[in-house]
Amino acid sequence: MWQRIISIIIKEFIQLSRDRRTMAMIVVIPIIQMSIFGYALSTDIKNVSLVVWDASNTPESRELIDSFCQTEFFSVNYYATDYDDISSRIESGDAKTALVIPPEYSRNINRGETAPIQFFADGSDPTTGIQALAYATLITQAKGTEIMSKKQLSEISLPVSLEPRVWYNPAMQSSIFYLPGLVGLILQMLTVMLTAFAIVREREAGTIEQLNVTPLRRGELIVAKLIPYIIIAYAQVILVLTTAVVIFSMPLRGNLLLLLSLTSLFLMFSLGIGLFISTISRTQFQAMQASFLIVLPSILLSGFIFPVESMPKLAQWISMFIPLTYYLRILRGIVVKGVGIEFLWQEAVILAIMGVATLILATSRVRKTLV
Repeated sequence: MWQRIISIIIKEFIQLSRDRRTMAMIVVIPIIQMSIFGYALSTDIKNVSLVVWDASNTPESRELIDSFCQTEFFSVNYYATDYDDISSRIESGDAKTALVIPPEYSRNINRGETAPIQFFADGSDPTTGIQALAYATLITQAKGTEIMSKKQLSEISLPVSLEPRVWYNPAMQSSIFYLPGLVGLILQMLTVMLTAFAIVREREAGTIEQLNVTPLRRGELIVAKLIPYIIIAYAQVILVLTTAVVIFSMPLRGNLLLLLSLTSLFLMFSLGIGLFISTISRTQFQAMQASFLIVLPSILLSGFIFPVESMPKLAQWISMFIPLTYYLRILRGIVVKGVGIEFLWQEAVILAIMGVATLILATSRVRKTLV
């Protein structure tokens, strides 16, 4: 009995060793996944983009700004001249936080009076927002203590008072951040994996030769293959959005038609990459493994869980080539913030370029595969 079992075990290893693609996936994919997980997984929030409006423009106000710059948490990337500039930066996602120093800040400090400053946080990302408020409070308190020490003040209240305000998600509900992201994640996983099996399934079933002898042109065949998955994808988007709004009370502040329109740009990439995987895979198992190789980095490096700006520079650079990064900005911008195309056109253009390029690559590959 054991001899027969051992014979089968040896036979399986020999068969696996002959399948170079499967062996490559078995060895390479865990290394890539572990590298990405170990490199990108971090709960530390750093380099949160801060826009500053210094209406005082005095040495005292600049010292306060320096207090924010000297920490690893905040990164002063923009300067504003009014509230409209601040609103535009936060709505577009360029900045996550804002600091407003009023004109009378220096005068109040020199008079020994309490100087209030305003601090705004983007609540669409509760984890970052909560930590940003905490750090801003600590920085303000430390600055107030420093001023009291220099001026030898004995007042009980600190000379600098922080007035925080949270935008879009005052209650800091984490579901408002994760639910829109889940829409994009589910859509990508579904479309990539379904289309990845499209050609492989035909090849394994032996029906690909039958497709080649049909009157359909190859371009028509590709379109016919994709349309069912497009319909399924849109049905899933509507279903997931409805579930999130009705059951989990997720807000939908923006234009639904705009969201569905921009979703088509993301679908071009997902369907294209799925088709490409189906042409380089010989079995459905290989197609599934290759799909996970696309999906897992997207989960970790797109900003679905961790803010992109807090990742190492290499991870930030990689995230620029992940379409889900831009689709998540579109989703959260429309769903949570209610912004329009004027704030999302850059993401839309990038998605369109990525989607068209991927579809062209996949289509050319499918044509060769069907020959």
